Parts: sequence; C-alpha cells; structure tokens
Amino acid sequence: MTTIDDVTKSLAKATVSPKFELSFKGKGLKLNTAADAKEIVQAIKKCDHLTALRLEGNTVGVDAAEEIAKALGHHPEFERAHWSDMFTGRLKTEIPIALKHLGAAIIGAKCRLVEIDLSDNAFGPNGVVGLIDLLKSESCYSLQELRLNNNGLGIGGGKMLADCLTECHKSSVAAGQPLSLKIFISGRNRLENEGATALAAAFKAIGTLEFLAMPQNGINHPGISALADAIAANPKLKHLNLNDNTFTAKGAEAIAKALPKVENLEVINFGDCLIRTEGAKAIADVLRNSHKNLKELILSGNEINKTGAIDIIESLETKEFLEKLDLDANNFGEEGCEDIKCMVESLGFKDVLGSLSGDEGSDDEEDGEDENEEDEEEEPEEDEEGDISTDVKLQVKGTAITPSKPITAKDFLAFPSPTKLLQLGNSGADSLLQELGTNAKEAEKVAEMFTKVSVVVSKEDEAKAKACELADKLLQNLLNQDPNAGVKVANAILVCLGLLKGEDKKYKPPAKIDGALLVLDHVVRQSYFPKLARDIIQIFVSKPHPTLDKIPEIRHKLLQTLYAF
Repeated sequence: MTTIDDVTKSLAKATVSPKFELSFKGKGLKLNTAADAKEIVQAIKKCDHLTALRLEGNTVGVDAAEEIAKALGHHPEFERAHWSDMFTGRLKTEIPIALKHLGAAIIGAKCRLVEIDLSDNAFGPNGVVGLIDLLKSESCYSLQELRLNNNGLGIGGGKMLADCLTECHKSSVAAGQPLSLKIFISGRNRLENEGATALAAAFKAIGTLEFLAMPQNGINHPGISALADAIAANPKLKHLNLNDNTFTAKGAEAIAKALPKVENLEVINFGDCLIRTEGAKAIADVLRNSHKNLKELILSGNEINKTGAIDIIESLETKEFLEKLDLDANNFGEEGCEDIKCMVESLGFKDVLGSLSGDEGSDDEEDGEDENEEDEEEEPEEDEEGDISTDVKLQVKGTAITPSKPITAKDFLAFPSPTKLLQLGNSGADSLLQELGTNAKEAEKVAEMFTKVSVVVSKEDEAKAKACELADKLLQNLLNQDPNAGVKVANAILVCLGLLKGEDKKYKPPAKIDGALLVLDHVVRQSYFPKLARDIIQIFVSKPHPTLDKIPEIRHKLLQTLYAF
C-alpha cells in the first residue's frame, strides 16, 4: 500500500523548474495502471502553474495515460507536451487511445499549446488517429512547434497529419487566431511523394514556418517540387533540412527557384540528395547574390564534380557568417579536392570546410596528368581558325604594309596575332565588347576573350601595352556590371590557361602562356581587380605545373606582384 511518505519521496524525484516545467525525463518508469501513475499525478497536482510536462524515456499505458490526463485537465496554462519516446513496448492499438485521453484533457482545459513533441514513438498512422481531435481543436490554434520525428507515419499518416493542419489553420483563421506554426520536424517517416505533397499544401497555406526538417522520407522530385512551392510561401524560413531524399537535378532546380523567396535562410542541408553537378550549379546561381545570413551549407554525397563545387564555393564569397561547408563524398578526385581546398582557403573559409576524406573520385581521374604536353612542341601543318601563327615564314619582315581592308574584331579573333592586335586601333575594346554582345556579362566568355588577346604577347612591347589596355576594358566592364564576378573570372582565366581543369574535357589550352602571364601581371595591379581574385590566381600560380615550370622568370615576376598586392 502506498503511504504519504512514499508519495513525498516520489515527488522529490520530479523536478519543477522556475519555468513551471515538470520533468520525469529518462526515469525509465513503466506506467501501466492508474496506481503506477500516482507519483506523476501528485506532482502535477502539486504545481500551481504547470506550463510543460516531460515524459520522455518512460513507457505509458492506456490506464496510466487516462489518470495523468485527469490531472493535466486542471491546468489550462499548460503549453508544452514533451512526450517523445514514451510508448516503448506498447501495442499500436494502445497508443491512439492513450493519446486521445491526453488530448481530450488538453481540449477540455482549453489549453493553448505552443509545442508538441512526440518523436521516437513508432506508432505509425494509428498514432495520428489518436491526435486528430487535438490537432484540429482550438488548443492548437496557438501551436508553434510540432515535432514528429521517427514515427513511421507512412503516406497515410502524412496525409492525415496534413488534413489536420489544414483544417486547424482554416478554422483558426476564421476565429481570428490564425495558426502560426514555426517549427515542423518529421524525419524518417516514409512520407514519400504523396505524404510530402499533402503536407506541402498545408505548409503553403500556413506560411509561417521558420524551421523545416524532413530528412530520410523517400521523397523524389515530384514531392520535392511540391515542397519547393511551399517553401516559397514561407518567407521567414531560416532552417531547411531535406537530407537523404532524392532530388535529382530536376528537384534541385525546383528548390533553386524557391530559394530567392527565403532570403533569411541560415542553414541549408541537402546532403545525400543526389542533386548532381547540374543541381549544384542551379543552387549556386541563386546563392551567388543572395542569402547573406547563410551559416551552414551541407551538400555531401551528391555526385557533384569539381566544376559544380567550384560554382558553389564562388557563390559563397560574400557569406561573412558562414560556419560550415560540407562537400564530402562527392566526385572531385584527388586533384579536385586540392583545388577546392585552395579555393576555400583563398576565400578565407579554411576552417569552415569539412573533411573531404570520403570523396568518391573523379570520373576523369585516370586521365593523364600531362595530356597537354604531348603536342606542345608540334607545329600545326596548317593554321586553323582561331589559332595563333607561330610559323616564322609567316612573320612580317621589315615595314608593315597597311592593309586595304580595316581589321575588325572578328578578323583578329579568327586568327589572332600581335600585328592584328595593334591594327584594332583605338576602338579595339569597343569592337571586342560588341563582338561579345550579351556575353560581356559572362565571366567564362570574357576569360576566353582575355586569353585570345593576351597570348599573342611575347615581350614588353607595343603589343603588350595594347593587350593590357584591352584586358582592362573587358574586365572592368564585367566587374562594373557584376562586382561579385571577380572569383568567377579568375577561375575562368585559370581554366583557359590550362592551370585549372574545366568542365569541357575536349578543351585544349594554349601551349604557351607567357604573354597571358605578362598581361595578368598588369591586371592584378589594378584597383578594379578584386583581392579575392588575386588570391585565387596566386594559389594556382604557386602550385607545381609543367607549363609554369618552363617559364620560371615570368612566373616569379607575377608571384612577386601578387604577393605585393
């Protein structure tokens, strides 16, 4: 028989915080009967103002739940139900009944709930049945946090939950007390496309989410696309975790379209989502000029190659609050991993990048390192369009003859040479920009033009001065239109010169880059050229490379300039 002393001792085990939170967390209590629940009931009755009840880590049966509910029904001030992992070993038929008892008491007391946490209770769709009345009631008009992680809800449970939230929102709006859910967590629930789509419709209607986590739910791109629409309708969103679902590039592009609507994002977790390189590029395009408050970006395990990662890193240049970047378990290859580390370091994010030890290797990792060297010394039998003539027989001797036909930008680009470069005249820069057209805003196209202009230079002469003048105009025009393009154009120039591998495996960089380095030595001194772009060039010019090893003096001169600035 239980005595008063026994109850007093039991009450001593419970904790009542200044915030009126009663906690029996982790006590391992087996509460089958009403008598088993007596210590919890007495503790609840003892509280004058109970706002939160923690029952995690215990196991509550139907009779015990009914007894606890009776006591809870005397506390209209009750707000937070911390009830994760409290049905261990219970039959699935028991759980809905227990939840109905607890929910009825909350409704009867006219509580205004702020938080419900029923995570880690494997009750499946049946568990949601026990929550329907509560979730649709006035007691949930005030709900801000709903945590249902690892419950095995399935498609059916997800649909029922979505219906409850939709109806609650509709009735709360009609009552002038609109549901303003801020946190929704529902990972490892096998929601799949149908469940996710149903919930997405509810989220879109509610529109107040700040924290959304739905990892490991077997959602493919149709469900991801539906969630993307919902995300766009929740502009206050700060935390987005869709880890371990299958986006593919199609889903990633849908999410990318939604991202501009959620500028307050601080955490993006798309790890193990199979977004691939195309999806990474779509996301990078959005992040480049937005999301200034981003703190964490997780894109591990996504089959992204090095070019996709470079785009992502470039997009983070202005993210001053960035604390974590996870790109592990992608397809960069050994050299790619080193290049990525160098880029991240040049942006000042060395301590932000996580380990790349799980990298799964590049598709072209077996390609020869010196594939460009084989043909370096070969003279082309005939000049192709766009090649630079190196045949001494074609060099002009003596006084140049003024051509009857003026040299145009198109003429120069078709067959670049120092002579044609000089003959472009004072309007050369305007002609080249006109030839570029709308591509004058594209870093890659400007880098290609820079390369054609600069590689014809061989020494300190008029041609070099002209090339520097044109390079300044091309780069200044680009950076005036897009001040954040510095990192991108630096990388693009390195790719064009063969100092950094690009996406186009068939691209053959120029055999000699002496002139390009001489012009770069001028460019990096200019005030318009960003420091981060200089730092990236410095890192790659410093690295061992067969082409650079052949021109040590020019390389040394450029490095001296880079270190000075």
